[in-house]
Amino acid sequence: MSTSVRLAIDVMGGDFGPRCIIPAVARCLQQIPGLSVVLVGSPEPMTSLCQKHRLPGDRISFVHTSETILANDLPASVLRNKRDASMRVAIEQVRDGVADGCLSAGNTGALMVLSKTLLGTVDGIQRPAIMAALPVAGKFCHVLDLGANVDCSARQLFEFAVMGSEAVAELTDIQQPRVGLLNIGGEINKGSLRVREVSELLRDSRTLNYIGHIEGHELFQDRADVVVCDGFVGNVLLKASEGLASYMQAELGRALSGNFILRLLGPLLRRALKPMGERLDPDRYNGAVLLGLQGVVVKSHGNADQYALEVAIAQAVRACQSDMPQRIAERLVRCRSDLL
Repeated sequence: MSTSVRLAIDVMGGDFGPRCIIPAVARCLQQIPGLSVVLVGSPEPMTSLCQKHRLPGDRISFVHTSETILANDLPASVLRNKRDASMRVAIEQVRDGVADGCLSAGNTGALMVLSKTLLGTVDGIQRPAIMAALPVAGKFCHVLDLGANVDCSARQLFEFAVMGSEAVAELTDIQQPRVGLLNIGGEINKGSLRVREVSELLRDSRTLNYIGHIEGHELFQDRADVVVCDGFVGNVLLKASEGLASYMQAELGRALSGNFILRLLGPLLRRALKPMGERLDPDRYNGAVLLGLQGVVVKSHGNADQYALEVAIAQAVRACQSDMPQRIAERLVRCRSDLL
Protein backbone atom coordinates (compact mmCIF):
# COMPACT_ATOMS: atom_id res chain seq x y z
CA MET A 1 0.00 0.00 0.00
CA SER A 2 1.47 3.34 -1.07
CA THR A 3 1.90 6.01 1.61
CA SER A 4 2.12 8.87 -0.89
CA VAL A 5 -1.19 10.35 -2.04
CA ARG A 6 -1.91 13.32 -4.29
CA LEU A 7 -5.47 14.57 -3.79
CA ALA A 8 -7.38 17.00 -6.03
CA ILE A 9 -9.81 19.11 -3.99
CA ASP A 10 -12.70 21.16 -5.36
CA VAL A 11 -12.13 24.29 -3.28
CA MET A 12 -15.35 26.00 -4.42
CA GLY A 13 -17.73 23.19 -3.41
CA GLY A 14 -19.97 23.19 -0.33
CA ASP A 15 -21.70 25.88 1.68
CA PHE A 16 -18.52 27.50 3.03
CA GLY A 17 -16.08 27.01 0.16
CA PRO A 18 -12.42 28.05 0.54
CA ARG A 19 -12.76 29.58 4.02
CA CYS A 20 -13.36 26.11 5.53
CA ILE A 21 -11.60 23.94 2.97
CA ILE A 22 -8.22 25.71 3.04
CA PRO A 23 -7.80 25.52 6.85
CA ALA A 24 -8.83 21.84 6.71
CA VAL A 25 -6.19 21.19 4.04
CA ALA A 26 -3.57 22.99 6.14
CA ARG A 27 -4.38 20.82 9.14
CA CYS A 28 -4.34 17.58 7.13
CA LEU A 29 -0.99 18.43 5.55
CA GLN A 30 0.40 18.69 9.08
CA GLN A 31 -1.15 15.39 10.19
CA ILE A 32 -0.83 13.13 7.12
CA PRO A 33 2.74 12.47 5.92
CA GLY A 34 3.02 11.91 2.20
CA LEU A 35 -0.12 13.90 1.36
CA SER A 36 0.08 16.53 -1.37
CA VAL A 37 -2.87 18.50 -2.69
CA VAL A 38 -4.02 20.01 -5.96
CA LEU A 39 -6.32 22.91 -5.09
CA VAL A 40 -8.85 23.60 -7.84
CA GLY A 41 -10.89 26.80 -7.86
CA SER A 42 -11.02 30.55 -8.24
CA PRO A 43 -7.65 32.31 -7.74
CA GLU A 44 -9.13 34.48 -5.01
CA PRO A 45 -9.70 33.98 -2.16
CA MET A 46 -7.94 30.61 -2.60
CA THR A 47 -4.40 32.01 -2.97
CA SER A 48 -4.65 34.53 -0.15
CA LEU A 49 -6.13 31.93 2.22
CA CYS A 50 -3.26 29.57 1.44
CA GLN A 51 -0.81 32.31 2.36
CA LYS A 52 -2.73 33.10 5.55
CA HIS A 53 -2.70 29.48 6.71
CA ARG A 54 0.90 28.93 5.56
CA LEU A 55 0.36 25.91 3.35
CA PRO A 56 3.72 24.37 2.41
CA GLY A 57 4.51 25.35 -1.17
CA ASP A 58 6.24 22.07 -1.97
CA ARG A 59 3.09 20.04 -1.17
CA ILE A 60 0.40 22.09 -2.91
CA SER A 61 -0.30 23.18 -6.45
CA PHE A 62 -3.05 25.27 -7.97
CA VAL A 63 -5.39 24.87 -10.92
CA HIS A 64 -7.41 28.02 -11.43
CA THR A 65 -10.96 27.84 -12.78
CA SER A 66 -13.57 30.40 -13.73
CA GLU A 67 -16.84 28.57 -12.99
CA THR A 68 -18.59 27.03 -9.98
CA ILE A 69 -21.32 24.40 -9.91
CA LEU A 70 -24.24 25.58 -7.79
CA ALA A 71 -26.51 23.45 -5.58
CA ASN A 72 -29.48 23.87 -7.94
CA ASP A 73 -27.59 23.24 -11.20
CA LEU A 74 -28.97 20.30 -13.15
CA PRO A 75 -26.38 17.55 -13.71
CA ALA A 76 -27.07 17.29 -17.45
CA SER A 77 -26.70 21.06 -17.85
CA VAL A 78 -23.41 21.03 -15.94
CA LEU A 79 -22.07 18.29 -18.18
CA ARG A 80 -22.80 20.32 -21.32
CA ASN A 81 -22.09 23.85 -20.23
CA LYS A 82 -19.75 24.34 -17.25
CA ARG A 83 -16.54 22.94 -18.70
CA ASP A 84 -14.31 25.12 -16.51
CA ALA A 85 -16.13 24.38 -13.25
CA SER A 86 -13.91 23.58 -10.28
CA MET A 87 -15.62 20.21 -9.64
CA ARG A 88 -15.19 19.07 -13.23
CA VAL A 89 -11.56 20.15 -13.42
CA ALA A 90 -10.79 18.42 -10.10
CA ILE A 91 -12.16 15.14 -11.49
CA GLU A 92 -10.13 15.67 -14.66
CA GLN A 93 -6.99 15.72 -12.51
CA VAL A 94 -7.78 12.10 -11.58
CA ARG A 95 -8.63 11.15 -15.17
CA ASP A 96 -5.36 12.61 -16.44
CA GLY A 97 -3.24 10.93 -13.78
CA VAL A 98 -2.27 14.16 -12.04
CA ALA A 99 -4.05 13.15 -8.81
CA ASP A 100 -4.82 9.82 -7.14
CA GLY A 101 -8.28 10.90 -6.02
CA CYS A 102 -10.75 13.76 -5.84
CA LEU A 103 -12.76 15.32 -3.00
CA SER A 104 -15.73 17.66 -3.40
CA ALA A 105 -18.44 19.03 -1.11
CA GLY A 106 -20.48 20.24 -4.08
CA ASN A 107 -23.67 19.19 -5.86
CA THR A 108 -24.02 15.40 -5.43
CA GLY A 109 -25.89 14.79 -8.67
CA ALA A 110 -23.37 16.78 -10.68
CA LEU A 111 -20.47 15.00 -8.97
CA MET A 112 -21.90 11.58 -9.83
CA VAL A 113 -22.65 12.43 -13.47
CA LEU A 114 -19.30 14.10 -14.06
CA SER A 115 -17.38 11.30 -12.33
CA LYS A 116 -19.12 8.58 -14.33
CA THR A 117 -18.66 10.46 -17.61
CA LEU A 118 -15.04 11.52 -17.11
CA LEU A 119 -13.67 8.47 -15.30
CA GLY A 120 -15.94 5.68 -16.47
CA THR A 121 -17.02 2.70 -14.41
CA VAL A 122 -15.19 -0.48 -13.45
CA ASP A 123 -15.78 -3.27 -15.95
CA GLY A 124 -18.94 -5.12 -14.94
CA ILE A 125 -20.50 -2.26 -12.96
CA GLN A 126 -23.69 -0.75 -14.38
CA ARG A 127 -23.95 2.17 -11.94
CA PRO A 128 -21.66 3.67 -9.31
CA ALA A 129 -23.00 3.95 -5.75
CA ILE A 130 -22.40 6.23 -2.78
CA MET A 131 -21.29 4.54 0.45
CA ALA A 132 -20.87 6.11 3.88
CA ALA A 133 -20.44 4.88 7.46
CA LEU A 134 -23.01 5.18 10.24
CA PRO A 135 -22.09 4.79 13.93
CA VAL A 136 -23.75 1.70 15.42
CA ALA A 137 -23.06 0.06 18.80
CA GLY A 138 -19.66 1.72 19.01
CA LYS A 139 -18.71 0.47 15.52
CA PHE A 140 -19.48 1.31 11.90
CA CYS A 141 -22.18 0.14 9.53
CA HIS A 142 -21.53 1.05 5.89
CA VAL A 143 -24.65 1.76 3.83
CA LEU A 144 -25.03 2.01 0.07
CA ASP A 145 -26.52 3.44 -2.04
CA LEU A 146 -27.12 6.79 -0.37
CA GLY A 147 -28.66 8.77 -3.19
CA ALA A 148 -26.87 8.21 -6.48
CA ASN A 149 -29.43 5.70 -7.82
CA VAL A 150 -33.05 6.29 -6.84
CA ASP A 151 -34.31 3.17 -8.62
CA CYS A 152 -32.15 0.04 -8.97
CA SER A 153 -32.44 -3.38 -10.53
CA ALA A 154 -31.68 -6.60 -8.65
CA ARG A 155 -28.37 -6.92 -10.51
CA GLN A 156 -27.35 -3.39 -9.56
CA LEU A 157 -28.14 -4.05 -5.90
CA PHE A 158 -26.05 -7.22 -6.10
CA GLU A 159 -23.18 -5.15 -7.52
CA PHE A 160 -23.58 -2.70 -4.62
CA ALA A 161 -23.16 -5.62 -2.21
CA VAL A 162 -19.97 -6.72 -3.96
CA MET A 163 -18.53 -3.20 -4.02
CA GLY A 164 -19.49 -2.49 -0.43
CA SER A 165 -18.02 -5.75 0.83
CA GLU A 166 -14.69 -5.17 -0.92
CA ALA A 167 -14.52 -1.50 0.09
CA VAL A 168 -15.18 -2.23 3.77
CA ALA A 169 -12.60 -5.02 3.73
CA GLU A 170 -10.06 -2.53 2.37
CA LEU A 171 -10.97 0.43 4.60
CA THR A 172 -11.26 -1.56 7.85
CA ASP A 173 -9.71 -4.64 9.41
CA ILE A 174 -12.81 -6.77 8.71
CA GLN A 175 -11.79 -9.57 6.36
CA GLN A 176 -15.28 -10.98 5.67
CA PRO A 177 -17.76 -8.12 6.15
CA ARG A 178 -21.31 -9.18 7.01
CA VAL A 179 -23.62 -8.07 4.19
CA GLY A 180 -27.30 -7.40 4.86
CA LEU A 181 -30.17 -6.33 2.60
CA LEU A 182 -32.40 -3.59 4.02
CA ASN A 183 -36.00 -4.80 4.01
CA ILE A 184 -39.34 -4.48 5.83
CA GLY A 185 -38.98 -7.88 7.45
CA GLY A 186 -36.54 -10.68 8.09
CA GLU A 187 -38.49 -13.42 6.33
CA ILE A 188 -37.37 -14.59 2.88
CA ASN A 189 -40.75 -13.82 1.29
CA LYS A 190 -40.93 -10.23 2.61
CA GLY A 191 -40.34 -7.14 0.49
CA SER A 192 -40.80 -6.12 -3.12
CA LEU A 193 -40.17 -8.40 -6.08
CA ARG A 194 -36.86 -6.66 -6.73
CA VAL A 195 -35.71 -7.15 -3.13
CA ARG A 196 -36.65 -10.83 -3.23
CA GLU A 197 -34.73 -11.23 -6.51
CA VAL A 198 -31.53 -9.71 -5.18
CA SER A 199 -31.91 -11.64 -1.93
CA GLU A 200 -31.84 -14.86 -3.94
CA LEU A 201 -28.71 -13.73 -5.78
CA LEU A 202 -27.00 -12.87 -2.51
CA ARG A 203 -27.97 -16.19 -0.90
CA ASP A 204 -26.48 -18.05 -3.88
CA SER A 205 -23.21 -16.08 -3.76
CA ARG A 206 -20.17 -18.13 -2.79
CA THR A 207 -17.95 -15.09 -2.20
CA LEU A 208 -20.10 -12.80 -0.05
CA ASN A 209 -20.79 -13.18 3.66
CA TYR A 210 -24.52 -12.58 3.25
CA ILE A 211 -26.52 -12.70 6.50
CA GLY A 212 -30.02 -11.99 5.12
CA HIS A 213 -32.53 -9.19 5.53
CA ILE A 214 -31.95 -6.28 7.92
CA GLU A 215 -34.89 -4.28 9.26
CA GLY A 216 -34.57 -0.58 9.99
CA HIS A 217 -34.22 -0.93 13.76
CA GLU A 218 -31.58 -3.65 13.35
CA LEU A 219 -29.32 -1.29 11.44
CA PHE A 220 -28.10 0.18 14.74
CA GLN A 221 -27.67 -3.16 16.54
CA ASP A 222 -24.40 -4.26 14.89
CA ARG A 223 -26.12 -6.91 12.77
CA ALA A 224 -24.19 -6.12 9.59
CA ASP A 225 -21.06 -4.34 8.40
CA VAL A 226 -22.52 -3.54 4.96
CA VAL A 227 -26.21 -2.77 4.33
CA VAL A 228 -27.52 -2.58 0.77
CA CYS A 229 -30.53 -0.57 -0.43
CA ASP A 230 -31.54 1.67 -3.31
CA GLY A 231 -30.58 5.35 -3.29
CA PHE A 232 -34.03 6.67 -2.37
CA VAL A 233 -34.28 4.54 0.76
CA GLY A 234 -30.62 5.06 1.63
CA ASN A 235 -30.76 8.84 1.40
CA VAL A 236 -33.90 9.03 3.54
CA LEU A 237 -32.24 6.70 6.06
CA LEU A 238 -29.08 8.80 6.20
CA LYS A 239 -30.87 12.14 6.61
CA ALA A 240 -33.28 10.72 9.20
CA SER A 241 -30.39 9.23 11.21
CA GLU A 242 -28.42 12.48 11.17
CA GLY A 243 -31.54 14.44 12.09
CA LEU A 244 -32.31 12.09 14.97
CA ALA A 245 -28.76 12.39 16.32
CA SER A 246 -28.98 16.20 16.24
CA TYR A 247 -32.43 16.12 17.83
CA MET A 248 -31.29 13.88 20.69
CA GLN A 249 -28.31 16.12 21.39
CA ALA A 250 -30.57 19.18 21.45
CA GLU A 251 -33.12 17.47 23.72
CA LEU A 252 -30.35 16.44 26.10
CA GLY A 253 -29.12 20.02 26.24
CA ARG A 254 -32.61 21.31 27.01
CA ALA A 255 -33.07 18.68 29.72
CA LEU A 256 -29.82 19.69 31.41
CA SER A 257 -30.64 23.39 31.28
CA GLY A 258 -34.26 23.00 32.41
CA ASN A 259 -33.57 21.45 35.82
CA PHE A 260 -31.75 23.25 38.64
CA ILE A 261 -30.04 20.15 40.03
CA LEU A 262 -29.03 18.99 36.56
CA ARG A 263 -27.61 22.45 35.85
CA LEU A 264 -25.40 22.10 38.92
CA LEU A 265 -24.32 18.68 37.74
CA GLY A 266 -23.98 19.91 34.15
CA PRO A 267 -20.16 19.92 33.91
CA LEU A 268 -19.93 16.40 35.33
CA LEU A 269 -22.74 15.07 33.11
CA ARG A 270 -21.26 16.67 30.01
CA ARG A 271 -17.91 15.02 30.66
CA ALA A 272 -19.62 11.67 31.20
CA LEU A 273 -21.75 12.01 28.05
CA LYS A 274 -19.02 13.45 25.84
CA PRO A 275 -17.92 10.06 24.41
CA MET A 276 -21.50 9.28 23.40
CA GLY A 277 -21.91 12.69 21.76
CA GLU A 278 -18.70 12.17 19.82
CA ARG A 279 -19.83 8.75 18.60
CA LEU A 280 -23.12 10.22 17.36
CA ASP A 281 -21.61 13.33 15.74
CA PRO A 282 -22.18 13.05 11.95
CA ASP A 283 -19.09 15.20 11.31
CA ARG A 284 -16.89 12.34 12.56
CA TYR A 285 -18.12 10.14 9.70
CA ASN A 286 -17.98 12.66 6.88
CA GLY A 287 -16.77 11.46 3.50
CA ALA A 288 -18.89 9.21 1.29
CA VAL A 289 -16.98 7.14 -1.28
CA LEU A 290 -18.33 6.83 -4.84
CA LEU A 291 -17.81 3.14 -5.57
CA GLY A 292 -17.58 1.54 -9.00
CA LEU A 293 -15.62 4.29 -10.75
CA GLN A 294 -12.26 3.92 -12.46
CA GLY A 295 -10.82 6.37 -9.98
CA VAL A 296 -11.32 7.53 -6.40
CA VAL A 297 -13.96 10.20 -5.76
CA VAL A 298 -15.17 11.17 -2.28
CA LYS A 299 -18.18 13.34 -1.47
CA SER A 300 -18.25 15.54 1.62
CA HIS A 301 -21.37 16.96 3.23
CA GLY A 302 -22.23 20.29 1.66
CA ASN A 303 -22.52 21.97 5.08
CA ALA A 304 -19.31 20.46 6.45
CA ASP A 305 -17.24 22.64 8.76
CA GLN A 306 -13.46 22.54 9.00
CA TYR A 307 -13.33 19.48 11.25
CA ALA A 308 -15.77 17.51 9.07
CA LEU A 309 -13.70 18.37 6.00
CA GLU A 310 -10.55 17.10 7.73
CA VAL A 311 -12.34 13.79 8.30
CA ALA A 312 -13.39 13.65 4.64
CA ILE A 313 -9.83 14.35 3.44
CA ALA A 314 -8.52 11.53 5.64
CA GLN A 315 -11.20 9.21 4.22
CA ALA A 316 -10.17 10.14 0.67
CA VAL A 317 -6.53 9.42 1.49
CA ARG A 318 -7.42 5.95 2.82
CA ALA A 319 -9.48 5.22 -0.30
CA CYS A 320 -6.56 6.22 -2.54
CA GLN A 321 -4.06 4.13 -0.57
CA SER A 322 -6.25 1.04 -0.83
CA ASP A 323 -6.33 1.13 -4.66
CA MET A 324 -10.05 0.54 -4.35
CA PRO A 325 -11.07 0.58 -8.06
CA GLN A 326 -8.64 -2.24 -8.85
CA ARG A 327 -9.72 -4.23 -5.80
CA ILE A 328 -13.39 -3.94 -6.76
CA ALA A 329 -12.64 -5.00 -10.33
CA GLU A 330 -10.82 -8.11 -9.07
CA ARG A 331 -13.67 -8.96 -6.69
CA LEU A 332 -16.24 -8.62 -9.48
CA VAL A 333 -14.37 -11.15 -11.58
CA ARG A 334 -14.64 -13.64 -8.72
CA CYS A 335 -18.34 -12.85 -8.21
CA ARG A 336 -19.38 -12.78 -11.86
CA SER A 337 -20.32 -16.44 -11.86
CA ASP A 338 -22.95 -15.68 -9.22
CA LEU A 339 -24.92 -13.72 -11.82
CA LEU A 340 -24.84 -16.45 -14.48
